[in-house]
Amino acid sequence: MISGAVARRYAQALYDIAMEANLLDQFELELKALSDTISGSSEMQKVLYHPQISAADKKELLHKVFEGQFSSQIQSFVDMVIDRRRQSFITDIYQEFKLMADAARNIVEAQVKSAVALDEAQKGKLQINLSKLTGKSIRLVAQVDPSLIGGVVVKIGDRVIDGSVAGRLAKLRETLVQQ
Repeated sequence: MISGAVARRYAQALYDIAMEANLLDQFELELKALSDTISGSSEMQKVLYHPQISAADKKELLHKVFEGQFSSQIQSFVDMVIDRRRQSFITDIYQEFKLMADAARNIVEAQVKSAVALDEAQKGKLQINLSKLTGKSIRLVAQVDPSLIGGVVVKIGDRVIDGSVAGRLAKLRETLVQQ
């Protein structure tokens, strides 16, 4: 809970700067690169999260790894995060920033689970229908879950639409048990 509040506060500050400078897309790409690199490298995590390694050494490492890849604003932001010993929140900050950027663009992410892989036509049709339902642009994240037997389960934020055969069978079972 605390990590979410901390990440949200830092993300909001960076989001405000990005909107003011009209650099939302650029900041999002740079934060994604930083977050992906940290998440994908256990060695970098060991250095960044180690309490005995100085902030100066951590900043030097990131300056070398990302030399010339970050805008001055992102570089300053990352330096400030490290100075305040909040580097363990960088991935969370990116996730919060992404949510804010998507909200500004009127985009929501829909996680779709289906029993079999959806083809592009099915994804497009589902995207259009979900867009009509929510009034927002939809970014589909599709997953295959054979346990669904058939149909799809869609999750948008905290809203779940269960159109799966497994879900219908569970409802039927529940109805029969109640009778």
